[in-house]
Amino acid sequence: MQKGYWVSCYREIYDADKLAAYAALAKPAIEGQGGQFLVRGTAAYASGSGLKERTVIVEWPTLDAAQAAYESKAYQAALDALSDGVDRDFRIIEGA
Repeated sequence: MQKGYWVSCYREIYDADKLAAYAALAKPAIEGQGGQFLVRGTAAYASGSGLKERTVIVEWPTLDAAQAAYESKAYQAALDALSDGVDRDFRIIEGA
């Protein structure tokens, strides 16, 4: 079974306090469900339509685990804290 990945590309951060509240809840929710952060930070280079904003990639043991973690109460609470604090592009992707 292929691994699953969360890919988040932040287009704009409107409220740093909401992002901090989200991060405080999201990190334990993600790690507690078996997610491993591979990338967390600002892009060193961007091309095309890319922005040099925050990018986060989380690896999961399976695609099902990635989906279940996203739907979990703990992660949904983190999303509630984030609310409208950012504009981001989020995807769940199956590994190659």
